[in-house]
Formats: sequence, structure tokens, C-alpha cells
Amino acid sequence: MTQDRATGRSAGRGGAGGGRWRSVRDVRALPPLLRLLAGTQLAFNVGFFAVLPYLAAHLGGALGMGGWLVGLVLGLRTFSQQGLFVVGGALADRYGPRPVVLAGCVLRIAGFVWLGQARETWSVVAAVLCVGFAAALFSPAVEAEAARQSVRWEAAGGHPRARTLAVFSAAGQAGAFLGPLLGSLLLLADFTTACWAGAAVFVLVLAGHWRLMPRRDGDESGPRRAKGEAGGALRAVLTNGPFLLVCLAYSSYLLAYNQLYLALPEEVLRVTGSQAALGWLFALSSLLVVCAQLPVTRAVGERLSHRTTLRAGLLLVAAGFALVALAAPLGLRDVRGLAPAAGYVLLLTLGQMLAVPSARALVTELVEERRLGFAMGAMSSFSGLVVLGGSAATGALLGSGAPPAAVWTVLAVPPLLGALLAGTASRTR
Repeated sequence: MTQDRATGRSAGRGGAGGGRWRSVRDVRALPPLLRLLAGTQLAFNVGFFAVLPYLAAHLGGALGMGGWLVGLVLGLRTFSQQGLFVVGGALADRYGPRPVVLAGCVLRIAGFVWLGQARETWSVVAAVLCVGFAAALFSPAVEAEAARQSVRWEAAGGHPRARTLAVFSAAGQAGAFLGPLLGSLLLLADFTTACWAGAAVFVLVLAGHWRLMPRRDGDESGPRRAKGEAGGALRAVLTNGPFLLVCLAYSSYLLAYNQLYLALPEEVLRVTGSQAALGWLFALSSLLVVCAQLPVTRAVGERLSHRTTLRAGLLLVAAGFALVALAAPLGLRDVRGLAPAAGYVLLLTLGQMLAVPSARALVTELVEERRLGFAMGAMSSFSGLVVLGGSAATGALLGSGAPPAAVWTVLAVPPLLGALLAGTASRTR
């Protein structure tokens, strides 16, 4: 209840000022460290997406790798990143976020420079592993520190933690939107130039954190007390039933979100005969988050509990799949056929805007502050494993010849189950 009262106070400030500039004021009102973390998330995704979306074409084209080898390299990158988030989170708890973030930046710079020069298969694989592990160090440390600082900012009378974490999500999506645009311009030169530009972005991120991130946590309950407690953190997470249920609920969202890259291209190809419209749909998703994340959080996320908001987000995601399933038997084609797919992207993105900040906020409620890094990393790693297995199942489903209505109905089931689990977490608390 304390959190809801704090939410009400924060939401009431400046209410008559109009909605146009409220998002800008939300960002400017944040403490310097939180602004640094949000800006870092934006820059991180700009550098990442300026290079990685074009990696497969580089490997298969300029380097002449076979399709199976390209897939293996991309899979190794995903594993070295998402699968090892828990390692980065544990290190952030042990040593504090600053050295882990700095190490991740150095590794990412080295990885991008190496990737731009690599020509042999072993060299490409090593560079890709370096790039992936850098994110496994960097991301959970930044996410955990953003969550930790959002709780402290709320307790000091600042924004509700969900709104602060929504700023973080919007910054990441802005980077995901701008990065491919920058990469497409840099590729007019060559892939190596794109890699060097990506490395340059991380040099700036490294400099910003070296100068502005505190050297040690001023709170004695912070990361320094987690020394030698990796086993204790693991036991605490594995015995925390509500946290595990939130992990499952978040995994169902991430599996659903991954269908943007699996099921959606198949649907667009089915109704239009090509995948040319995919870029526009992806741009729609990113722009919606950038423009609407904070207004949606203020309107919904701060009026409901975090659990209720997470459930609402997952139900919207499930509704997006159900929309395509219901429209599939109508046999719509071309522009009219794209309408259900666009509706799916819209509902999925609205669900994302509710689910992601509320899930992260829930973690701060369910896990001790000194173990936030490990918990954030564990949630990401667990979700990555679920997506890995779920994507294989989705691929088999898409290749089974089942009617599109049946396929999209099945895809609606995981977020529905996730919504149920999110509600169960509140009862087992």
C-alpha cells in the first residue's frame, strides 16, 4: 500500500501542465545517475543495432559462410549474451556496477574492432563471443543499478519506480530504432566502418561511466556486502516462489515478443507475397514505445499495482495473437491483409509498455536490494532459455502446415499462462 500512496502523490504533481512536455520533464527531473543510466541504455542500443542486424549478410556475403555456419555464429552470440546474464548480475552484486560496466564496455569495443577485421571463421567466432559476453556483463549491471536507484528515488519523494523504469525502456527502444538507421548509412562504406562506429559509441559510454558513475555504493547494504554469497544468492532466488513466477510470466512475454522475428515474417509473406512491409512494422513498434511509453505508464502503470499491470500487459499481448487468428480465415490479402498484423504489433507493443517496467519493478519488491544484479541476470538468462526452447517449438509449428488460425491461437497460449502466473505470484507472496 505504501507504494500506491507514493504513486498517487507523484502522479498528482504538475497535473495541469499539459501532456506534450511531461515526458521531457520526467527525464530532466531524474537524478544525474539515473539520467546517465537511461542515456547509456540509448547509446548501448545505438551501437549494438548499428552493427548486429547486418552481421548475417556480412557473414554469408563478404565472408562466404554457409547458412548453417551463419546460424551457428548468431546462436553463439545470443548464448554468450542472454545465457550469461546471470554471470554479469552476480559480478555486479559482488563488485558493484561500476567495474562490471566498465569491463563490459572495454570488451564490447574490443569485440567490435575485432569483428570488423575478422576474416577467418575462428576469428569471427571469437569476436562474436567477445561482443556477446560484453553485453552479459554490461546489461544486467546497468538494469540492476537502474532498478536500485529507481527504488531510492521513489523513497526520496521522486517518481514512482515504474515511471523511472519506463524511461529506461523508452531510451532502449529509441536506441533500437536509431541504431539500424545509423548502420544502414555506415554500410554505404562497408561493414568494417559500421563496426568502428559501433566501437566509437562504446568509447563514449565508457568515458561517461568512468567519469560519472560512483566508484562505490554509499549504502553499506549495497553490492559490497554480497562478497562470497553467490551460493546464498542462488539459494535465495531458487526458494523465492513469487520471484520465480514473475520470471515465468516475463519469459512468456519474451517468447511472445520473439514472434516479431519468427511468426510475423511468415504472416506478412502469406498475406502480401513478400516481406517488404516488415521494416515498417518494426519501425511502428519502436516509435510507439519511444513516443507512448511514459504516457502509458502514467495513465495505467501508476494507477494499478505492478502485478495487475503485468497481467494487463500479457493479456494485451495474447489479444494481439488472437486478432490474427480470428482474421486468418477471412482470407484477406495485400493492404487489408496487413491490418491484422499491424494490429498484432500494436497490441504487442502496448503490452510490452505495461509488462516490462512492471516486471522489473516487481523484482525490486520481491528480491533484496543487494541481490538485484543476480536476480535481474537470472530473470534474463531464464527467459533466454525459455525463448530458445520455445523458438524451436514455434519453428516446428510454423513448418507443420497447420492453418494460420491454429498457429496463432497456439501462440496466444504462453502470454495467457503468463498472466495467470503473474496473478498467482501475488497470492503466494
